[in-house]
This record gives sequence, C-alpha cells and structure tokens, in this order.
Amino acid sequence: MAIKRNIALALRPGAYDELAPALSAPLRAALDAALDGRDLNEAEGLAVAEARGDALLAVADVADRLRRRTVGDEVSYVVNRNINFTNICFVGCTFCCFGKSQRAPDAYWHSLETVADRAEQAWSLGATEVCVQGGLPPEMDGTYYAQILRAIKARVPKIHIHAFSPMEVVYGVERTGMQLRDYLTMLRDAGLGSLPGTAAEILDDRVRGVISRAKLTRAQWIEVISTAHELGIPTTSTMMYGHVEQPIDWVRHLLLLRAIQKQHGQKQNGGFTEFVPLGFIHEKTALYRTGLARPGATVEEDIAVHALSRILLNNSIPNLQISWPKLGWQISRMCLDAGANDCGGTLMEENISSAAGEIEASAATPEQLQNFIRSTGRIPVERSTSYRVLRRFAAAAIPQQVVTPHQAETTQQEVHV
Repeated sequence: MAIKRNIALALRPGAYDELAPALSAPLRAALDAALDGRDLNEAEGLAVAEARGDALLAVADVADRLRRRTVGDEVSYVVNRNINFTNICFVGCTFCCFGKSQRAPDAYWHSLETVADRAEQAWSLGATEVCVQGGLPPEMDGTYYAQILRAIKARVPKIHIHAFSPMEVVYGVERTGMQLRDYLTMLRDAGLGSLPGTAAEILDDRVRGVISRAKLTRAQWIEVISTAHELGIPTTSTMMYGHVEQPIDWVRHLLLLRAIQKQHGQKQNGGFTEFVPLGFIHEKTALYRTGLARPGATVEEDIAVHALSRILLNNSIPNLQISWPKLGWQISRMCLDAGANDCGGTLMEENISSAAGEIEASAATPEQLQNFIRSTGRIPVERSTSYRVLRRFAAAAIPQQVVTPHQAETTQQEVHV
C-alpha cells in the first residue's frame, strides 16, 4: 500500500537542543547556520538531507522552528477543483498510469462545455480556483489551451485558473510554432492566472532519462518557469521523490529552485508561490514494476524531504505545501511538524495519483481540512491561490474575520510573504 499507517517514528519539540551535542559536526554546523538565517550550500544541504534516526528528529525540529519564525502557526488551504480535461497522452512516462492511448476503452476528452460546467459547479460550491491539466493528445490544436481558458472565463469570469504544466506549455509551443514568450502571453491574456510547476520530477537530465525520456528537459522546464515569472505569471514549484533519485538530487533540485526564485521570482510580480514535495506513488507504475524504482519513499524520507525543503527554501519560498492525498493524514500531520505550513486544496476530484496506486482520498471538504489543521494545534486559514487570506478561523469551530471567498478583492491580507 502507498499510504503508510501505524507509524513508529515520533517527532518532538525541542529535539535539536536535546540532541545537538551528539550530532556530527557538519550537521550541527549546517543546522546552526540555518537557525542563524543563512542560506545553506550544497555540502551543508547534503548533511541535512542524509540525517536519519535521532539526527532526523533534530533536523525536523529546526525546520519547525524556521516555519514558526517565518510564517507563524497558521496552516492554509485553498478551496479548489482539479479538472483533468483529457487522459489521452503519447508521452508514456514510466512513473505515470494516468495517460491512455487514443484507442483505449477508458480514454476520454472532455468538451469545452463540460470543462466550463465543472468550473461553474466548483464556483457554486465555494471554490476560488480550478486547476486544469491533462495528457498530451497527438495532433492537438496548439491553441486548445487558450480555448479552455476562454471557455472557463466566459462562464465564471472571477475564478482563478491555475493551469498547464511546463510540459503542456512546451507542447503548445511546438504545436503552434509560436515563441515561448508569445505563447505564454496568449495564455495570460486568455485568462491564465498561474502555472503549476509540475513536470519537474527531479531537475536532473540523468534522472529524467530514466523515468521519462520523452518529457521536457531540465533546461526547458527552467525556461518556461523563468519566462512565466518575467511575464508576471506566478507558478508553483514541485519535486517528485521516492523513486530512483538520491538525497543529493533533492539538494540540487531545491538549490536550483532557490536560485530561480532569487534571480526572477523575487524581482517580479509572482515567482514561486510555494514548494510542493510529491511522493512517488509506485504500485501500478512501470517504473516500479520493472525494478528501476524503489517502492516509494520511506516515512523517514517523507519527513527528511519536507524538513530539508523548509531549511533550504525558508528565505526564498516561504510556503511549503503537503500533498495530503499522497502522504495520508498521519504523515501529513508529521510533515506539518517538520516545516510545512500549507495543506493544498480541497481538490473535489483527483485522477492522476489515484491511477498509480492508493491515495488517502480524492477530495476533502473545507471543514475536513479545518478540523485536520486544528488537530495539529494550528490555526486554519482559507487562502487564495496567491496566498491572500480569505477566511481565518479560530482553533475552535467559530470562524473569525470571515470574508466570503468570492470577495477576493476586499479585506484581504497577505500571508507572511
């Protein structure tokens, strides 16, 4: 099973002070530097990434301290809906079970009207965002992504559209023959609000050659994301872990994201809004079944990746999101104690991860997320895609400073950016 249960590992506050004398000199120096507010280098990051056992408890405690210092005790979530408009895809990623051939009996391609219907339904249920992604159908009209955006905006003008991975953008560029900057400008003008930083996996072409040779390259991913930032289109950032990569790959991936944010994001209107570690769901994938990948991440790796992400990105990408469907609620709670401060979205539907194996659930209500956050002793906050506060709730069940989610332009506060 992909969801881990009956977890023996227990994090505890104050572990760093208790365990520091027994830590290796390189790890203790790296953690002290992080607590002093300094950005760690690759060697220091690797010392943190490789910590296990009691050393990992110290790392998690430091990450939690940095989280509290930077973003406080609020844990945010967004009311959103996933819309996967087609599962037809020619790429054939070995870690993915979502994509189907055109002739597969379970292949689908939703009409523009159906996509707009789902967006309208989401809005009626209180969603402020739709996340739109799909497979790459052969011979697709390269302007189809813009058509999707226009169809949604015609039906629901005020909803935020978070759509199209860098892989989809590259495909659209190839299908139209347009320049990347012009293509992204077309999408922005058609209603694109932000871009998912998915299709990153591990930003190392050696690893990418193993898990998906036909996917975009590291350089292409960087170019799409950097150009989006330059155009004022914010993006998320992600990393898939628990397959063929090693801790040094985590470190280099995170340092690259930090460099992109410092070069582009912090100078532009947007940049990376958050970082999302994505655990590999292995069960049904060819990557695992052919023996190339390990069976997903261990519990220690889940904690290590989230804590490392907080420590390396704290000064540049302050929002660290858990993927609760992949992690399950128990490990999600632990990751919130290891540096994370965001629960992602309600989703309403989930089709990609669930195709590869077991997930916790494909949807959560706002009340479920609020109660989960309260169970950690933290404060639930409903946010917009850009991390503006829409509703702030007390630890008890009575909401405080309530703002209707669709009143996105009134009485909003920025979340610790």
